[in-house]
Amino acid sequence: MAEYAEIEIVTFKERQNRFIATCIKDTGEEIITHVKNTGRCKELLIPGVQVAVNFQDKATRKTKYDLVSVKKKGAWFNIDSQLPNDLVEEGIKQNLIKFAILRGKVTHLKREFTYKDSRIDFFIETDLGEKLLVEVKGMTLEADRVGSFPDAPTLRGLKHVETLIDAKKDGYLRAVLFVVQFESVDVATINKEMQPDLQDAFQNGLEQGLEVLAYNCNVTPDEVTIKEEVPFKLF
Repeated sequence: MAEYAEIEIVTFKERQNRFIATCIKDTGEEIITHVKNTGRCKELLIPGVQVAVNFQDKATRKTKYDLVSVKKKGAWFNIDSQLPNDLVEEGIKQNLIKFAILRGKVTHLKREFTYKDSRIDFFIETDLGEKLLVEVKGMTLEADRVGSFPDAPTLRGLKHVETLIDAKKDGYLRAVLFVVQFESVDVATINKEMQPDLQDAFQNGLEQGLEVLAYNCNVTPDEVTIKEEVPFKLF
């Protein structure tokens, strides 16, 4: 579970750039917020929608608010890109997230594991000596209850998949885990129209034993929890 201490519901006005947006309080006061997602989020951040902002009154900050969630068709979508890794770490420790590729019990979990020239989100070892590399990706794009990734081309994401494929020769098990940062989803997939080479990379990975998982979330303005595994289908 992830919680935000001081949440306010305001109205989204406009996004100036990848990092900054203007919102309006009920009083009419305009506030500058830090958008905690560098993706496009065009189908979410529409002028007039309700958004949840987290108050962060720190002297070192340029803005006092983080924009963390957006209301779409009556449901909340969390867009905090720093959240998925925290949810995954907790989910693995509590045995809520399970990898079919593993036969043993998890005995060691390390975040930000360096493999060659890449930093992989998680390194897992089991009591059977298995070694698993896990890359975590947040998913916020949705249409007709289909979640897809990415919402903008990601060279970094492509490199991570290619690195995981390459790690097979060093004896690693490998997985990509999508955290679907909303609840209403029937299937998760790769956004081929946005990045066809990423879909090709995933197909190559699946053919070489890469496990791909997706878990959706229960989302409220001030709380996010992992809910359950949802099907991942490449096509």
